[in-house]
Amino acid sequence: MFAVLKTGGKEYRVAQGDVIRVEKLKGKVGDQVTLRDVLMVAGEGETHVGTPTLSNAVITGEIVREAKAKKVLTYKMKRRKNYRRMKGHRQTYTYLKINEINLG
Repeated sequence: MFAVLKTGGKEYRVAQGDVIRVEKLKGKVGDQVTLRDVLMVAGEGETHVGTPTLSNAVITGEIVREAKAKKVLTYKMKRRKNYRRMKGHRQTYTYLKINEINLG
């Protein structure tokens, strides 16, 4: 059985036991998380598609770890004006282990 869920503005295809990297979620390592924005659940010969989400579907997972991505540098410059700006950004991520997919 697998499901398609939406979190952090992105969609992920997950199955039970998968570890996925999502945008930072509230909580600490070891906390249980419930995700309710389930777009589709399929498997065992059945497919349930939401419009846009399934109201009774819930995905539960556990926060495995939190990490940061590599730094992304941005640079702005205007020639002959002595204008230069450099900024950096490190996106934070949460690694989530999918424990259960409930269709309700």
